[in-house]
Amino acid sequence: MTLDDLARPETPGTPPPADPHSAAESADPAAAGPGNRPGTWAALRPLVLRVHFYAGVLIAPFLLVAAVSGLLYALSFQAEKVVYAHELEVPVGDTALPLARQVHLAREANPNGTVTAVRPGAEPGATTRVLMADPDVPEGTSLAVFVDPYTGDIRGQLPSYGSSGALPLRTWIDGLHRDLHLGALGRNYSELAASWLWVVVLGGLFLWFGRRRAKRRTLVLPERGPKSRRRTLSWHGSVGLWAALGLLLLSATGLTWSRYAGENIGTVQDRLGGATPTLAAELAPARGAGAPTGHEGHEGHEGHGTGAEGQAPATDIGIDRAVAAARAAGIDSPSISVAPPADGKGYVVKETDTQFPVELDAVALDPADGTVVDRLRFAEYPVLAQLTRIGIDAHTGVFLGLFNQLALVALALALVLLILWGYRMWWLRRPGRPVARGTWRRIPVTLLLPCAAATALVARFVPLLGVSLLLFLAVDLGLALKARLRSRYRARRTA
Repeated sequence: MTLDDLARPETPGTPPPADPHSAAESADPAAAGPGNRPGTWAALRPLVLRVHFYAGVLIAPFLLVAAVSGLLYALSFQAEKVVYAHELEVPVGDTALPLARQVHLAREANPNGTVTAVRPGAEPGATTRVLMADPDVPEGTSLAVFVDPYTGDIRGQLPSYGSSGALPLRTWIDGLHRDLHLGALGRNYSELAASWLWVVVLGGLFLWFGRRRAKRRTLVLPERGPKSRRRTLSWHGSVGLWAALGLLLLSATGLTWSRYAGENIGTVQDRLGGATPTLAAELAPARGAGAPTGHEGHEGHEGHGTGAEGQAPATDIGIDRAVAAARAAGIDSPSISVAPPADGKGYVVKETDTQFPVELDAVALDPADGTVVDRLRFAEYPVLAQLTRIGIDAHTGVFLGLFNQLALVALALALVLLILWGYRMWWLRRPGRPVARGTWRRIPVTLLLPCAAATALVARFVPLLGVSLLLFLAVDLGLALKARLRSRYRARRTA
């Protein structure tokens, strides 16, 4: 059986049942949907159907893995609150300890770590996270020491990853979704899935809108009736229509940090002036962290700063006064992250609330007196940088909190069902035959050339899409050659 032998009627030699959906899919309709000109959509539709069919059969396993792992990731936010409740939550006390005291207690609990950031609890009853660079945690991961802000008790120590502070459970699921825990090689799977998802979705939309239907409601609502391929197709198309926008956004945002396409997208974004701005936290040499001051013997004095050992500034207002200065400078979100002065930089206080309305402003402060060295407001980001940040946060489930996570769960379930329904339709029509080869010859040259140019351009910026498409063509040509040779061999035997 070849790839072309996958979709003909159940009983060879007998006409298929009276099903307009099946008939429209197995034939090359001369008439297109309402509003389409004969010779354009009628010529393009078979090619779209062929690409949608092959991509659905061959790329669907990658999409299925991405959907299931993405579903688990969306659920992991709430699971973390249960699994790590001891580290994350404490009874609300009367008065919170100064941050400097909490950092000191965290250092005592892990004297080998270097403090890199402090995240006070955003709400009453939440612990303070003191993030440390530690040789015992994986590269790119910090060690989070959880401190009870009311009593100073150490509630635990856990690896923490990324700007969202993902803990081990979510980090493991994120790695499964990103690269199947296979490293750089595994990232090809997720990029391949993201590269083809938008193609499959757009192809499905064109096919679904191009159908002739007796009732308009069947465009957005699935048909009822006995189990059949027609009803499966109705559910596949209707659910796909409702989920299309979300799936397209997942594909686009997933590509932004992919291995190959992400680099190309970043280059284009930078050239369009959409690069994400950075905060300038460097201090003047005479006042920088660790800069010579002409006074000796201060190395052993333990001040109120939280800088790395041996790199703390000679004069430091302390983390509590730094936070107060940042509040006065407009950092008013309850969710903040404070980076201590080190390596010639001052305090950096950032808002970390990614929920709507987004609060991601940041200030750099001189540790000597708390004056503002630099300020960066999210409202001043270029539009492309804002959209990129919001898109990535939405993809990772942190933009709109619980609503965002529930939307991701719904999209993941919809994608799983669409894949299963697609395979069911193929199974009901096996061993069948999709649109015949050579359908591209029927496309007018005025349409074929722009389509070919657009395909080449997209393949240039989304390399895995281009490589896999060439592989599909090679397989298709190989099967066509095999079928032709077999036909000639049979003709010679019967001659």
